[in-house]
Amino acid sequence: MSDKHAERARYHHGSLPEALTEVALELLDRHGAEKVTMREVARRAGVSPGAPFRHFPDRQALMMAVADRVLADFERWQLAAVGQAEGGGLRALGLGFVRYAVRHPRRFELVRSRVFTATQPPELRRRLSGIEQGLTDVILADQEAGRVRPGDPALVGLAAQALVYGLSQMIVDGYLPAENAERLAEQVLDTIGPSITNRA
Repeated sequence: MSDKHAERARYHHGSLPEALTEVALELLDRHGAEKVTMREVARRAGVSPGAPFRHFPDRQALMMAVADRVLADFERWQLAAVGQAEGGGLRALGLGFVRYAVRHPRRFELVRSRVFTATQPPELRRRLSGIEQGLTDVILADQEAGRVRPGDPALVGLAAQALVYGLSQMIVDGYLPAENAERLAEQVLDTIGPSITNRA
């Protein structure tokens, strides 16, 4: 099957909005957000240039749908990281955050530009609330197990987010070498982490 036929087949086996979002996400991963246009997404999905506008009023709405898809994938990634962790869940979440950002730098930049702002978009609040609740649950579980020091879970979560967000941004910006990202993340978390955790 040719690439063109494969693209056209996408939405025949599912909904067009989901297919358009998937195509836009692929464009984001390969070429960056600036290359994600309504016309190019329509072309790659094998539909008319006007078809996306029946589901997304503008490019901003499409990119918000992509951001929601990224957050859903990030949430699954984080849950898997905690599920595979042998020690504390909070440390696993931190490492998972950095790993995801390094593996998907363009997704990280998209989320950064829409989530880490003065106001969170209403379209993403439900997804973000779920992620924040998951973080709180991990902190509470670690506190109960004695792996994280007692304290307001919201403040613990903010400290953890600030640490891994800043580290991820430094790596994505090229200030720190991406090839050593995981080792750097482990070293930083193990250096600063004891201020939050009860690691000896």
